[in-house]
Amino acid sequence: MQFYRNLQSPKALTFDLDDTLYDNRPVIRRAEQAMHDWLAEYHPCSHSMAREDWLRLKMRLAEQTPYLRHDVSLWRYEVLKVGLMQLGYSQEKAELAAREGLERVLVVRNQVDVPEETHRVLAVLGQTLPLLAITNGNVDADKIGLGQYFSRVLVAGRDGLAKPEPDMFAQAAALLGTAAQDILHVGDHLVTDVGGAKRNGFQACWYNDQQRQLHREPKAKWLPDVEICRLSQLLDLV
Repeated sequence: MQFYRNLQSPKALTFDLDDTLYDNRPVIRRAEQAMHDWLAEYHPCSHSMAREDWLRLKMRLAEQTPYLRHDVSLWRYEVLKVGLMQLGYSQEKAELAAREGLERVLVVRNQVDVPEETHRVLAVLGQTLPLLAITNGNVDADKIGLGQYFSRVLVAGRDGLAKPEPDMFAQAAALLGTAAQDILHVGDHLVTDVGGAKRNGFQACWYNDQQRQLHREPKAKWLPDVEICRLSQLLDLV
């Protein structure tokens, strides 16, 4: 554990989900594979589009409609819909297929291996402090067994613009009934979590389980208040 500022004793905690409470990288790889397997099985014409083509389409749509970056489910739906229309589908047929594809991806997206330590730490913390989750992703916290620990789970798109924008941080403070400076936000991302928290008046705990060095991180525009490498270290802060 490393302190960068004098940490005030928090009255509430907010948590990022992906790559903070569990390793999300293999989940996303499986979800991407599930999408391409589904396309190959049910829409074989998609063979003419390589994965790189789908990625370029994804980036192009985000440039045309920046809001898509704030709603990853809508973004994936639009990629599937537009891609299939480019392959000759009618808009109606493409929309139906895109909904089916998104459902297939979300099934895999919610197959998450949550470490036992995460359950243990959240259970202990929740006995003394209110907990709330703020995520830019589209995982269903209830389906992966984490919803039980939080008074609310704020999701980008549904609940406002994605972190580091102020929408969900402001909602979190209001829902917790706690001043921003009395809330400690815990997350792995130096921009969306640390930067978002500090920009919006929260204290920030950087979860760094990858042995990264802060002074070598080009995205480190904001200094966290504290850095931890294991979630269990939070138990020493409250």
